Amino acid sequence: MKKTLPKYPRILAIAPSSRGFGFALVEGLDMLADWGVKSIKGDKNAGCVSKVAEMGAHYQPDVIVLEDAAIKPSRHSPRIQALGKRIAALAKRSGTVVMMFSRKQVRQAFFAEGQGTKHAIAEFLANKYPEELGARLPPKRRPWMSEDYRMDIFDALALALALRRRSARHRMSAER
Repeated sequence: MKKTLPKYPRILAIAPSSRGFGFALVEGLDMLADWGVKSIKGDKNAGCVSKVAEMGAHYQPDVIVLEDAAIKPSRHSPRIQALGKRIAALAKRSGTVVMMFSRKQVRQAFFAEGQGTKHAIAEFLANKYPEELGARLPPKRRPWMSEDYRMDIFDALALALALRRRSARHRMSAER
Protein backbone atom coordinates (compact mmCIF):
# COMPACT_ATOMS: atom_id res chain seq x y z
CA MET A 1 0.00 0.00 0.00
CA LYS A 2 1.43 3.36 -1.03
CA LYS A 3 1.43 6.00 1.68
CA THR A 4 0.09 9.40 0.61
CA LEU A 5 1.99 12.30 2.01
CA PRO A 6 0.56 15.58 3.27
CA LYS A 7 1.11 18.69 1.13
CA TYR A 8 4.00 19.72 3.38
CA PRO A 9 5.36 16.55 4.98
CA ARG A 10 7.70 16.61 7.97
CA ILE A 11 11.09 15.77 6.48
CA LEU A 12 14.03 14.33 8.37
CA ALA A 13 17.13 14.49 6.19
CA ILE A 14 20.21 12.48 7.15
CA ALA A 15 23.69 13.04 5.69
CA PRO A 16 26.07 10.26 6.83
CA SER A 17 29.75 11.11 7.05
CA SER A 18 33.01 9.73 8.37
CA ARG A 19 32.27 11.21 11.81
CA GLY A 20 28.62 10.23 12.17
CA PHE A 21 25.88 12.20 10.42
CA GLY A 22 24.34 15.61 9.95
CA PHE A 23 20.60 16.05 10.14
CA ALA A 24 17.91 18.61 9.40
CA LEU A 25 14.22 18.53 10.25
CA VAL A 26 11.99 20.62 7.97
CA GLU A 27 8.33 21.20 8.78
CA GLY A 28 5.55 23.21 7.19
CA LEU A 29 6.41 25.13 4.05
CA ASP A 30 10.15 25.46 4.76
CA MET A 31 10.58 25.88 8.53
CA LEU A 32 13.89 24.54 9.80
CA ALA A 33 12.74 22.98 13.09
CA ASP A 34 15.96 21.22 14.17
CA TRP A 35 19.44 20.57 12.85
CA GLY A 36 22.82 19.39 13.99
CA VAL A 37 25.61 16.86 13.80
CA LYS A 38 25.75 13.58 15.68
CA SER A 39 29.29 12.29 16.22
CA ILE A 40 29.57 8.58 16.88
CA LYS A 41 32.41 6.72 18.58
CA GLY A 42 33.06 2.98 18.21
CA ASP A 43 30.89 1.06 15.74
CA LYS A 44 29.79 4.03 13.66
CA ASN A 45 27.13 2.28 11.60
CA ALA A 46 25.42 0.69 14.61
CA GLY A 47 25.65 3.98 16.52
CA CYS A 48 24.25 5.98 13.62
CA VAL A 49 21.35 3.56 13.06
CA SER A 50 20.54 3.70 16.77
CA LYS A 51 20.56 7.53 16.82
CA VAL A 52 18.45 7.73 13.66
CA ALA A 53 15.95 5.30 15.21
CA GLU A 54 15.72 7.53 18.30
CA MET A 55 15.24 10.62 16.14
CA GLY A 56 12.59 8.88 14.05
CA ALA A 57 10.65 7.90 17.19
CA HIS A 58 10.97 11.44 18.58
CA TYR A 59 10.21 13.49 15.45
CA GLN A 60 7.78 11.09 13.69
CA PRO A 61 8.79 12.27 10.19
CA ASP A 62 6.61 11.60 7.16
CA VAL A 63 9.73 11.23 4.98
CA ILE A 64 13.38 10.42 5.58
CA VAL A 65 15.68 11.75 2.87
CA LEU A 66 19.15 10.35 2.21
CA GLU A 67 21.82 10.79 -0.42
CA ASP A 68 21.87 7.81 -2.76
CA ALA A 69 25.47 6.78 -2.16
CA ALA A 70 25.10 3.63 -4.26
CA ILE A 71 24.83 5.58 -7.53
CA LYS A 72 27.99 5.37 -9.62
CA PRO A 73 30.27 7.26 -9.53
CA SER A 74 30.07 7.74 -5.78
CA ARG A 75 32.89 9.00 -3.61
CA HIS A 76 31.32 7.49 -0.51
CA SER A 77 33.11 4.65 1.20
CA PRO A 78 31.54 1.19 1.34
CA ARG A 79 30.80 1.84 5.05
CA ILE A 80 28.76 4.96 4.23
CA GLN A 81 26.98 3.12 1.41
CA ALA A 82 26.06 0.28 3.79
CA LEU A 83 24.93 2.81 6.41
CA GLY A 84 22.57 4.46 3.92
CA LYS A 85 21.02 1.09 3.13
CA ARG A 86 20.59 0.29 6.84
CA ILE A 87 18.93 3.65 7.56
CA ALA A 88 16.59 3.21 4.58
CA ALA A 89 15.64 -0.30 5.74
CA LEU A 90 15.01 0.98 9.28
CA ALA A 91 12.74 3.76 8.00
CA LYS A 92 10.79 1.40 5.75
CA ARG A 93 10.24 -1.04 8.64
CA SER A 94 8.76 1.80 10.70
CA GLY A 95 6.44 2.78 7.83
CA THR A 96 8.27 5.99 6.94
CA VAL A 97 8.63 6.94 3.29
CA VAL A 98 12.27 6.99 2.14
CA MET A 99 13.45 9.26 -0.64
CA MET A 100 16.97 9.20 -2.06
CA PHE A 101 18.69 11.81 -4.19
CA SER A 102 22.03 11.68 -5.94
CA ARG A 103 24.50 14.52 -5.42
CA LYS A 104 23.75 15.59 -9.02
CA GLN A 105 19.99 15.78 -8.32
CA VAL A 106 20.63 17.93 -5.26
CA ARG A 107 22.79 20.34 -7.28
CA GLN A 108 20.10 20.49 -9.98
CA ALA A 109 17.52 21.46 -7.36
CA PHE A 110 19.59 24.55 -6.53
CA PHE A 111 21.26 25.43 -9.84
CA ALA A 112 19.59 25.38 -13.24
CA GLU A 113 22.54 23.68 -14.94
CA GLY A 114 23.48 21.69 -11.84
CA GLN A 115 26.92 23.28 -11.90
CA GLY A 116 27.21 24.55 -8.33
CA THR A 117 29.46 23.48 -5.49
CA LYS A 118 28.66 22.17 -2.02
CA HIS A 119 29.90 25.44 -0.57
CA ALA A 120 27.69 27.49 -2.90
CA ILE A 121 24.68 25.48 -1.71
CA ALA A 122 25.78 25.98 1.90
CA GLU A 123 26.06 29.75 1.34
CA PHE A 124 22.57 29.80 -0.18
CA LEU A 125 21.18 27.89 2.83
CA ALA A 126 23.00 30.12 5.34
CA ASN A 127 21.40 33.15 3.63
CA LYS A 128 17.97 31.48 3.60
CA TYR A 129 18.23 30.62 7.33
CA PRO A 130 20.54 33.37 8.67
CA GLU A 131 19.49 33.15 12.34
CA GLU A 132 19.75 29.37 12.45
CA LEU A 133 22.73 28.67 10.20
CA GLY A 134 24.49 31.95 9.42
CA ALA A 135 27.11 31.49 12.14
CA ARG A 136 27.56 27.79 11.30
CA LEU A 137 28.68 28.31 7.70
CA PRO A 138 32.20 26.87 7.46
CA PRO A 139 34.88 28.74 5.54
CA LYS A 140 35.40 27.77 1.93
CA ARG A 141 37.48 24.62 1.85
CA ARG A 142 40.88 24.65 0.24
CA PRO A 143 42.25 21.53 -1.50
CA TRP A 144 44.59 20.71 1.40
CA MET A 145 41.86 21.08 4.07
CA SER A 146 39.58 18.40 5.49
CA GLU A 147 35.88 19.08 5.18
CA ASP A 148 34.46 20.93 8.18
CA TYR A 149 32.08 18.78 10.26
CA ARG A 150 29.41 21.53 10.07
CA MET A 151 29.06 20.90 6.33
CA ASP A 152 27.07 17.76 7.22
CA ILE A 153 24.22 20.02 8.44
CA PHE A 154 24.14 21.83 5.11
CA ASP A 155 24.29 18.54 3.19
CA ALA A 156 21.26 17.27 5.12
CA LEU A 157 19.28 20.48 4.67
CA ALA A 158 20.09 20.50 0.95
CA LEU A 159 18.59 17.00 0.69
CA ALA A 160 15.41 18.11 2.48
CA LEU A 161 14.98 21.18 0.29
CA ALA A 162 15.71 19.16 -2.87
CA LEU A 163 12.67 17.08 -1.96
CA ARG A 164 10.60 20.23 -1.30
CA ARG A 165 11.61 21.75 -4.64
CA ARG A 166 10.90 18.52 -6.51
CA SER A 167 7.48 18.24 -4.86
CA ALA A 168 6.69 21.87 -5.71
CA ARG A 169 7.59 21.28 -9.38
CA HIS A 170 5.34 18.21 -9.46
CA ARG A 171 2.45 20.18 -7.94
CA MET A 172 2.91 23.00 -10.47
CA SER A 173 3.01 20.61 -13.44
CA ALA A 174 -0.10 18.80 -12.13
CA GLU A 175 -1.98 22.12 -11.91
CA ARG A 176 -1.32 22.97 -15.58
